[in-house]
Amino acid sequence: SRKPSHPQLEAFIKHMSKGSAAQMDGSLSSLPHFPSHSLCEMGELTQTGVVQHLRNGQLLREIYINKHKLLPGDWTAKQLHLETTGKSRTLQSALALLYTFLPDFDWKKINMRHQWSTIFCSGSCECPMRNHYLEEEQRRQYSLRVKNNDLEKIYVDMARIVGIPTRQLRASNPIDSLLCYFCHNVSFPCTKAGCINMEHFKVIKGHQLKDERERQEKKLYFLYALLATHPLLNQTVNRLQRIAEGKKEEVFVLYSAHDVTLSPVLSALGITEARFPRFAARLVFELWQDGKRPKEHFIRILYNGADVTFQTSFCKDHYKRSSKPMCPLEKFVNFVKRDMFLIFNSTSYYDACHRRAL
Repeated sequence: SRKPSHPQLEAFIKHMSKGSAAQMDGSLSSLPHFPSHSLCEMGELTQTGVVQHLRNGQLLREIYINKHKLLPGDWTAKQLHLETTGKSRTLQSALALLYTFLPDFDWKKINMRHQWSTIFCSGSCECPMRNHYLEEEQRRQYSLRVKNNDLEKIYVDMARIVGIPTRQLRASNPIDSLLCYFCHNVSFPCTKAGCINMEHFKVIKGHQLKDERERQEKKLYFLYALLATHPLLNQTVNRLQRIAEGKKEEVFVLYSAHDVTLSPVLSALGITEARFPRFAARLVFELWQDGKRPKEHFIRILYNGADVTFQTSFCKDHYKRSSKPMCPLEKFVNFVKRDMFLIFNSTSYYDACHRRAL
């Protein structure tokens, strides 16, 4: 019943209401295709979020459809791979992007797969050492947090204002909630006990930035990230290799995920300059073919539209030696199939997952 506040929303909502013909895995079929509550609810996509993804889809369409003809007008369901976690916001984000990437798409061609894991590990999720490094990283985070007296004072004050126990506010990581207010240009909440203000936000944001710096220095998160993201990166490499060999059944792949999906991928790739993912962040892997030497293939990686290929650990040195503006595909293949395990003194994902830390 909320009146759309953006010119694209009305047509988008109309198309979403026709989605019963789509094939949705498991519990996805019971989720709404667009935000439809009269008031925003916890963890839901907002109208602003929908518009961000409509814009993402437009940008991708301009480059990959209009310019590079990645998909023909008569594209088939087999040429798309669509996958999302089981949250309404990730499903709705995927559908919003698809709507402008492939305007007025045929719902019968949509097959949305459900990924139960936020790290998209599919059938390769058993990894004890990944869990070990994550627990060590969480201990590091906790230690840094309890040492920060200014942060603790802010937590106590905020909990008093909103009327909840301090431990509950501390556990919920209020930066997520505050960013929602901040990014939607909405005033922070007020009660009879006072108002949350920008000083609260600055202290919490400052601690987050300090945490990011220490995270890079200590390397525990990096070790976690390598093991957490290998299954996803391995799927990506295998798919790129199949396309390079001429098997083009899947030419556009969309994973709709979370900041806790994207952040370890950026870390594992060695893109240390990337900050914690913002709302509607996008990471794109492109496969290119040399027009004069068709057997030569290259990879380009974009983060929020910026080329970050040569920030990756596996292509930094290549950039210094080569005049070509892209990274050879085999560099990425070698990184995922072999080099990711060197720091663990291992030769395979299974071995790295089960070898005890020294």
